[in-house]
Amino acid sequence: MPWALLAAACLGMFAASSSGTTRAPFLIDMARDLGSSVPLVANLMAMTSISWGITSLIAGAGSDRWGRRPFLIGGPIGLALCLVAVAASPDYWSVALAVTLAGACAGGFTGVIMTEASARTVDRQRGRALGWVMAGQSLSLLVGVPLAAWAGAHIGWRGVSLSVAGIALLAASGLFATTLRPAGEARAASARRASLRGAMTGPVLRLLAMGVAERVCYGVAVVYFATFLQVTYNLSPAGVAIPLAVIALGNILGTVVGGQLADRLPNRLHVFAVAMMGSAALALLLYGWVPGLVTTVALGVAYIFVNAVARPSLMAALANVPDEVRGTVLGLNVTSASFGWLGATAVGGWVMAGFGFGGFGPLAAGAALTGVVLALARR
Repeated sequence: MPWALLAAACLGMFAASSSGTTRAPFLIDMARDLGSSVPLVANLMAMTSISWGITSLIAGAGSDRWGRRPFLIGGPIGLALCLVAVAASPDYWSVALAVTLAGACAGGFTGVIMTEASARTVDRQRGRALGWVMAGQSLSLLVGVPLAAWAGAHIGWRGVSLSVAGIALLAASGLFATTLRPAGEARAASARRASLRGAMTGPVLRLLAMGVAERVCYGVAVVYFATFLQVTYNLSPAGVAIPLAVIALGNILGTVVGGQLADRLPNRLHVFAVAMMGSAALALLLYGWVPGLVTTVALGVAYIFVNAVARPSLMAALANVPDEVRGTVLGLNVTSASFGWLGATAVGGWVMAGFGFGGFGPLAAGAALTGVVLALARR
């Protein structure tokens, strides 16, 4: 497999994911600094998700027509500039504008990274290859969020934003170096005729809906779990660093296991369905039962593990389309996933305000079971 490219792609996903997830330990601090409220600050992720989804669709289709390198290199550079603007913003609305533009830049290259990795591997390697790329998201939880929580005690959330900007520039350099040789695929006239309508077949739409359900489950944990620990167990932002690191280990392990299962088992959608059944059960326990910090963290590890197992199978199934529309389809995947993030942040904020953290369990369980039904609805 193209390990150098996968490493650069993983770093790019790490930077994109960290641009939002590293704000999670600072929702309270940001609300105080910006003169806002915690739900409003949490909804910054919703603004990011909307712009992320729109540009992913545009970039995915554009990469099928004009090539992937402009998006792979320009996207991380734009993200870095936007994160500098986040750090310099004086009030809530300027931060909102900056994170919206950051989401647009992130959407311009995350789906394209998946397309590039898929184009350089065969079908029965794609679960593992895409799993390694998506490990960048896991690493943002394992390394990015805990390190941000610790470093934020010294440099604040603005300093953390500047640090992520530096990582984005490093990712751009890695992607520039590893894509000098084009992928071995033909870009004939059929590629220039690729269209959104041609990509949106019935099976693809069903897979995209499954992705929305999975992202709701994942997004609730990523956006709100640090705040859940702070409020429930009276922890400081630095105090959640170790619990979040332990939980992120489950995410990385789940991504690796999920990639292996996606490539070795005959039916990828069955893998997804079983993992989402486990996610539904664990969500109810995680947010509805708080016996102690150690038990809650253990449940968090199990919850994030089963969610991570599901993702590579779904991505490998989506990538198994003709070369001329793969960028469009994987761009659509990021676009649809943004609706999952939007549901997790916007609906999650409403649930937290109206029902408390206990309402997250039914929300995540309902989304997970929706994904199960879609996965098993038809062959």
